[in-house]
Amino acid sequence: MAENCTHDCSTCSASCSERTTPQSFLEKQNEASNVKKVIGIVSGKGGVGKSMVTSLLASLMRKRGRNVAILDADITGPSIPKAFGLKGNAESDGTYIHPAFTKTGIKVMSMNLLLPNETDPVVWRGPVIAGAVKQFWTDVLWDDVDFMFVDMPPGTGDVPLTVFQSLPVDGIVIVTSPQDLVSLVVEKAARMAALMNIPVLGIVENLSYFICPNCGEKHAIFGESHVEALAETFGIREVARLPIDANVAKAADLGEIETVERPELATLLDALDALN
Repeated sequence: MAENCTHDCSTCSASCSERTTPQSFLEKQNEASNVKKVIGIVSGKGGVGKSMVTSLLASLMRKRGRNVAILDADITGPSIPKAFGLKGNAESDGTYIHPAFTKTGIKVMSMNLLLPNETDPVVWRGPVIAGAVKQFWTDVLWDDVDFMFVDMPPGTGDVPLTVFQSLPVDGIVIVTSPQDLVSLVVEKAARMAALMNIPVLGIVENLSYFICPNCGEKHAIFGESHVEALAETFGIREVARLPIDANVAKAADLGEIETVERPELATLLDALDALN
């Protein structure tokens, strides 16, 4: 037993034989913030449209009248500000960092909002990146947020682990694409969530098919979908398949992602809205 033990294991980081409760790594949010639900958006690999799905879910949830925020945890590859047309630096009042606001009122914090130039590279090692993610949670003024979507970098490394341990994540949405290889890495993300006791709320297969503008038929350009079988394997109830749509990419490039409608995500949004 450590000297001066208070017998309150929840306030102690020491590992001793007297510990009776699991050690929590959750970071305490500042007193001015109030975030009701935290949803992580993850992928097993890059290039599957994870940030695009994050932007769509946030903007569509905002259209439902919810107060929405995005914490861009992809520190070295931030793309959220671009999709919403956000430029300039986030401001601080000396106590809190204030997030940027999109056209429809979504609160956003991203590394690109703190850099002198949005094209400046962030050349940091893992622990420093993890520390920045924690600060986005603790030092930013997230007042009155119904849903916070956390856009994470791909894989199961430092940042996803930091988010899972440091933020009160209510569940995750996994983003994938039709290739068999991607399905393999999706399993890794799902198994990591299971290890951390975080529920998988849904899976979104991006680039799932292309609708021919002439005949209206669906074409599986990147291979046949296996997302339903994958969802069944892991007991994931909500599945969404998004088509290849050049108009969505164009809207993101122009900073107008909030103008996009995506009815394929409606049932997933319903499930998120129903969270207790």
